[in-house]
Amino acid sequence: MSDIIEVKNMTSGYQNRPILKGIDFNIREGEFFGIIGPNGSGKSTLLKTLSRSLKPYEGSVHYRQKDINEILPQELAKDFAFVAQDTVFNFSFTVWEIVLMGRIPYIGRLRPETPYDLEMAKESMRTTDTLNLANRFIGALSSGERQMVLIAKALAQQPKVLFLDEPTSHLDIGHQVKILNLIKQLNQKHNITVIVVLHDLNLASEYCDRLLLLNEGWVYKIGQAEEILTFQNIEEVYKTLVIVSRNPITKNPHILLVRKEKT
Repeated sequence: MSDIIEVKNMTSGYQNRPILKGIDFNIREGEFFGIIGPNGSGKSTLLKTLSRSLKPYEGSVHYRQKDINEILPQELAKDFAFVAQDTVFNFSFTVWEIVLMGRIPYIGRLRPETPYDLEMAKESMRTTDTLNLANRFIGALSSGERQMVLIAKALAQQPKVLFLDEPTSHLDIGHQVKILNLIKQLNQKHNITVIVVLHDLNLASEYCDRLLLLNEGWVYKIGQAEEILTFQNIEEVYKTLVIVSRNPITKNPHILLVRKEKT
């Protein structure tokens, strides 16, 4: 697989306060790439910088060997789709209207949708099993339904790269698995490069091809789950005692917490 995104000596943050420092790594085309780390380590900042929501202070992010800041926003929007953690919508929008917004990079905000645009929106909703929600208002949906609608909107963009910021947060285990199974299927079937921030290390272990472990704004380690999710790495970065075993079916690393007894 060739590299689709290259990060070179990148420093990024907010209001002249660096959060990430001297970041270097590559993401391969078609990869399911996970970003993990403690709260405040810079995971969301990294995702926003990779997708050009934030501009780095130093260094660069290249997409297909071109600096993303040199690519026209409307062109990049055809290749990049971002599913944010807490997206706020006007509750008067229907699900159908939300998903159609994914076609804006192709038609603009003033031109009417073509039959192809309408079909792409419908196909995205079929894929995410949300077509039955089309006429409902976004504010009336459950958290799991809303997340599926946002993924449908992202798919309507026909992206080459799909960014997701904690897509399973606040969801029960059934919805977590349903969403990640869908994303994995899209990754494998359509060769969409997936870049996802995850808090749950066991989910990251099961679904991601490679993991980047952040710690205090630095890349602590990058590699496959079995290289990253060792008890030494987790205890060092998360300051928590754990036992790392193996999922008996998939053989991927599985993290067990060790409760500290009161003394």
